Amino acid sequence: MAFTMPETTVTSQAKPGPIDRKATKETVSLFNNLLTLSKEHILFGHQHATEYGHGWSGEEGRSDVKSVTGSHPAVIGIDFSGLSGRPKEEIEKSKASLKKQIVDTYNRGGIITVAWHFSNLVTPQTGFYWKDSVSAPAVKNIIPGGSHHTQYKEILRTIADLANSVKGKDGKLAPMIFRPYHEFDGDWFWWGKSHCTKDEFISLWRFTVSYLRNELGVHNFLYAFSPDNKFNSEAEFLDRYPGDEWVDMVGMDNYGDFGRNGKYNLEAGIKKLKIVSDYAQKAGKLAAFTETGLESIADKDWWTASLLQSLKAEKMQLAYVLVWRNDAKSSTHYYAPYPDHPSVPDFMKFYQDPYTLFEADLPDMYHMK
Repeated sequence: MAFTMPETTVTSQAKPGPIDRKATKETVSLFNNLLTLSKEHILFGHQHATEYGHGWSGEEGRSDVKSVTGSHPAVIGIDFSGLSGRPKEEIEKSKASLKKQIVDTYNRGGIITVAWHFSNLVTPQTGFYWKDSVSAPAVKNIIPGGSHHTQYKEILRTIADLANSVKGKDGKLAPMIFRPYHEFDGDWFWWGKSHCTKDEFISLWRFTVSYLRNELGVHNFLYAFSPDNKFNSEAEFLDRYPGDEWVDMVGMDNYGDFGRNGKYNLEAGIKKLKIVSDYAQKAGKLAAFTETGLESIADKDWWTASLLQSLKAEKMQLAYVLVWRNDAKSSTHYYAPYPDHPSVPDFMKFYQDPYTLFEADLPDMYHMK
């Protein structure tokens, strides 16, 4: 899909730009180019797209989306889950694997977004989920003054070491959209709403950003704030918002309104996306549909009849939409089509629509004209 990059215009009340005043030129360019493209287009993303897919793992240059369309997704999702709670040799192996994914994607001209399924530091045996009567509160213990704060800083140093090592073939650090503590308005993760106070959550967010940026010299991150879909107003969306000076991108994860368990409420999903988009424009932020999808894509026309229709229903400015992973070992846990899947014809319509952009469609995202 050939297109011309539209001219950049600032219509928001706040001047858009990264919150990090020392952000690398490439990171600033990524922010500005995403903002510009979101006025007329949306980028398509897929979690773990190039690491593994439906029935395969670790094959160089492969993704299920590329096998179907000829192009990788524009946005590749990775996860920092392997950077803590494991033996040192496993952490180093995870760092090496992540580095390759990040650098390869940057060299191709694609975009990296990072989730963080971070194991509970206080009860590591419970992982990242909250398990009643087993999990211990962690947020209050990892913020400044907490019993595990020193350990948390060590983990952030591991993240910073990786962030400051991912240089592309141009010698520049690859920018990333870092999306920690997602779906915090639910109770399933240990950082969820019932497991910490509002002040504790905001303290955790602000410390994380300030420590990475100011103490550890990470200047290639854009920070994304993304609750689940449990809001119906801007005030509810911003309930645990740490402040405009701490966030580059606002987003939403929403499976529930888009067909999970066979239940659709597209009108509600559109309303929530509009709240996210409107706030971003007002505050000078990027906006994105940070996670969604329909497991097994049971509705073969879901791509155009549900997702694309919703994205186009209102005049919204969303940088990207990302669907969840295709599990290599599961026959049912997948969110993007693979060759011969019944939804492939509809996905090709989604791919060919001028509104959607994949990796092969992208201009140079890391330089400004």
